[in-house]
Amino acid sequence: MDDNGGSGALNGRGGLDGRGGLGGHDAGVRTALVVGGGVAGPVAALALRKAGIAATVYEAYPTASDGIGAWLGLAPNGLAALATVGADAAVRAVGQPVPGSVMADGAGNHLTRFDGFPELPATMTMPRDRLFRALTDHALAEGIPFTYGKRLVGAEEAADGVTAHFADGTSATSDLLIGADGIRSTVRTVIDPQAPAPEYGGVLSFGGYAAPDSEIEFECEPGTMYFTFGRAFMGYWRGPDGRLIWFGGLPADVPPSRRELARVSGAEWLDKLRDLYAGHVPGEWMLRHTDPDSLMVVGQMERMPSVPRWHRGRMVLVGDAVHAPSSSSGQGASLAMESAVELARCLRDLPTHGEAFAAYEALRRPRVEAIGLNAAAVNKVKAGKSEAPTGALPAPEEMFRALHFHRIPWEEKVAREA
Repeated sequence: MDDNGGSGALNGRGGLDGRGGLGGHDAGVRTALVVGGGVAGPVAALALRKAGIAATVYEAYPTASDGIGAWLGLAPNGLAALATVGADAAVRAVGQPVPGSVMADGAGNHLTRFDGFPELPATMTMPRDRLFRALTDHALAEGIPFTYGKRLVGAEEAADGVTAHFADGTSATSDLLIGADGIRSTVRTVIDPQAPAPEYGGVLSFGGYAAPDSEIEFECEPGTMYFTFGRAFMGYWRGPDGRLIWFGGLPADVPPSRRELARVSGAEWLDKLRDLYAGHVPGEWMLRHTDPDSLMVVGQMERMPSVPRWHRGRMVLVGDAVHAPSSSSGQGASLAMESAVELARCLRDLPTHGEAFAAYEALRRPRVEAIGLNAAAVNKVKAGKSEAPTGALPAPEEMFRALHFHRIPWEEKVAREA
């Protein structure tokens, strides 16, 4: 099969750029092949379409990625990126607003509280698979084609395009190839065979549901997420059905493989976690009220270290493929959405894809790497390699302002010198 991803009515010469004018990007860029149908892929395809570039999404799984992963949060900056491509309402419909957050120690003492910025929407929480489905359904409704069962194995460039090769023996050719294929990106290694691999944070991640059958022994206000540090870390909040949703970690110097993780039963993992969280508030209670069948073994907590090459020729990376900050940041999905929109804006405004890729990297690298480094420091605390915070913390408004107020200025033109 040879599919150049050219479906859709918009193109690089006559498409609207989202500001009511004709697209100003490279006249040779009409189509894009997006590898990966998780978070960054559908958002990138929607943003590219708005910029006048027809995109097709190629996903390795045989169907939309239902049932994958645990819960995640979308911060106000991520919701703003979704609003740019018109997908915010679809995602809000499957999420739960959690406007407040409390940081505490493992003895139950509050360190600081933050109730969000009144001028911004609340952070939304949702299962990862519901986010995937909401983004996919919205993109399909907007005319974005998806092709499933296409696991990328390689790509090659020509003067006028790039061809992706898939494990099933098929190929697809397009003007650009966008690697939105996650933290174990194949596109990343095609761009640079020496690219770094994900960095293990020293912690195995778990999540679960605690169904209270007795009085809760700690504070748990609806609409508030709690982060408790100490000998072990646990975050939790009350879900829409009344159950408590929690996420925590088990330090491990040597990470087990996925196969080794699967060999250990939920009951065995729960015993290990209960030993670690004995005496922890609220960890001990939470795990006592968690059924082994509801335990989510998420796996290794990982992040991407600095990636030297974000792009080469007609290929470029977006989202976790290039800047996964680890779940400790609370920003992984939001940053992926931001980058997807920024990439499309640069392609819309700059005369060649090479200039657009360079501008996109210059605009995004400082922000995503700073957030990633901060998350790495938090991972050390969770792994027991660094001291947990004690006493007064910086004002939450200072901690979250630069994160939550960041916006991709879609209506502004990208300067060539960016």
